[in-house]
Amino acid sequence: MSTTPDATLDAPRDAAPVEAGVPAAPAATPKRPRAPSRERTVGTKVAGQPAFVLHSYPYKETSLIIDLFTRDYGRVALIAKGAKRPHSQLRGVLQTFQPLSSSWVGKSELRTLTDAEWVGGMLPLEKTALLCGFYLNELLVKLLARDDAHPALFDHYVSTLNQLAHNEPAPIVLRKFERALLKETGVAADFSRCVETRSAVRADVVYVVDPERGPRPERASDPWPRVAGKTLLDMECEDYEDIATQVQSKQLMRFLVAHHLNGAPLNTRQILIDLSQL
Repeated sequence: MSTTPDATLDAPRDAAPVEAGVPAAPAATPKRPRAPSRERTVGTKVAGQPAFVLHSYPYKETSLIIDLFTRDYGRVALIAKGAKRPHSQLRGVLQTFQPLSSSWVGKSELRTLTDAEWVGGMLPLEKTALLCGFYLNELLVKLLARDDAHPALFDHYVSTLNQLAHNEPAPIVLRKFERALLKETGVAADFSRCVETRSAVRADVVYVVDPERGPRPERASDPWPRVAGKTLLDMECEDYEDIATQVQSKQLMRFLVAHHLNGAPLNTRQILIDLSQL
């Protein structure tokens, strides 16, 4: 099945594939990979960079502006000149969910794509997996700053696309990616420790997760989703076999993602919810 960008992606300039969200700084914040300096990312030539198209929209009559997720330079904005022309070599290459080798030049934040080649080696996404892929792209566009490198997250993205393409359970695959994304952007709490006492989370206690701090025992007045300590511990070690963990982690991650998006809608998730897939 072709994975050309669809109407949900062709939004105005800094928009992404669309999803509607639902409704922490940890004690030891995970170290984030050092972002490439401005001297490396702006005003230099970059060649052969592993990348994926996250989003594209028309620019003038024959060109595109593309949001590219790259392994060593993070999310970059590029002009693909002439990419809409019928005989452009870029026309069939700049597709979502296809691994690319990309090159660009430029001295501003909006640089110029000079080459993009399809690398191959990945199965196409189809049906629900395709919608899940658009959801991943939307999260990346809305939660990642431009020119901020996240090589570990890039590798996780590749792994997630492969899992979806091989029909692994989408809810579990997405929960793992959401958690990895929040960790990489420095806003994920340690689910194994109570923020009030710094004691270990207990499997038999019910908690809420303060999105800015982390887990603490529930209170009657709490408006946040309640989760069992076991769910938090399972999520910390990426164990989603328990059905209760699957259900509670879905509610918790919807809440946390919505919080860190500051209310920005995520329409691809709403589509998935409407289809009763998540």
